[in-house]
Amino acid sequence: MPTLQLKISPSQSPDLYPLLADELTAITAQHLGKRPEVTAVMFEELPPMRWYVGAAAVQRATAWLEISITAGTNSPAQKAAFIEAAFAVLQGRLGGALEPASYVIVRELPASDWGYGGQTQAARKLGHAPVVLARRNA
Repeated sequence: MPTLQLKISPSQSPDLYPLLADELTAITAQHLGKRPEVTAVMFEELPPMRWYVGAAAVQRATAWLEISITAGTNSPAQKAAFIEAAFAVLQGRLGGALEPASYVIVRELPASDWGYGGQTQAARKLGHAPVVLARRNA
């Protein structure tokens, strides 16, 4: 159930986002073994005047991609392969020459600290049913 958050500058064509979502989902499955059907990809555009590297406004395409995964589910080699592949996708889709300080970050979260469908990853691993709280009538 990885989530990928991509911040880019400058703004891109809306036609690019489905392509990026598809490619990032595919490399997440290929290199990290994550299920595509629960992989989420989100995009945020920042104008160049709001992105600085070395105290100077960026002059070319820039990206910041962060993926959140459950801690301990991937090896350092798998994470390195994902970072390399993700950077290549971004470089290819955002016009070739990315700002050198464009980042790909793999963030590992404890299984108890996140989940989907109302169930933590820790509970899902143990096979527990999700907890459903009754709503109070006001």
